[in-house]
Amino acid sequence: MKPTFRKANDKYFVEQLTRRNMEPYYKKLGISWDKKAFDKNWCEFESYEIAINDCSVGVLRLSHDDAAYYIRDLQIEPGWQRQGVGVQAIDHTFKLAQKAGFQLLRLRVFCENPAVNLYKRMGFRIFKTEDGAHYMEREI
Repeated sequence: MKPTFRKANDKYFVEQLTRRNMEPYYKKLGISWDKKAFDKNWCEFESYEIAINDCSVGVLRLSHDDAAYYIRDLQIEPGWQRQGVGVQAIDHTFKLAQKAGFQLLRLRVFCENPAVNLYKRMGFRIFKTEDGAHYMEREI
C-alpha cells in the first residue's frame, strides 16, 4: 500500500504517537517529555500525517537550514511498522529536499533504536555519536 502525505493538523495525534513511540528511549536515558519544546517545534517544523486509505498511520516532521534538510521526527504506528511505510516516508523526504535544492539530508536517532538499520540501508552514515544518539546524514 502506498501512503499519502498530508499537512498534519492534529497536534494531539502527533504528540501522542511521538510520546508513545519514544517513551522507552526517554526512560532509558532519563529524558523527560518537554511539552514546551514540542509546542515550539509544532510551529516551526513542516509536519505531515502519513495516511493509508485515509487512516493516519504515522507522522513525518521536517525542517531545514542553510546546510541541510532534516528529518526531525519519523513515527509510525506500531501496527504499521516494518511494512515499508518508513522507507516510503524517507523517499518522500528525499524528493522534497531535492526539489528544494538541498544536497544533504540529516537526522538524529537514538543509538538503540532499530531504525538505525533502516537508515543505514537507505544510505545514511553516522557522522557523530553523542548523548546516546547517532547523528546521521546522506547526500541527495
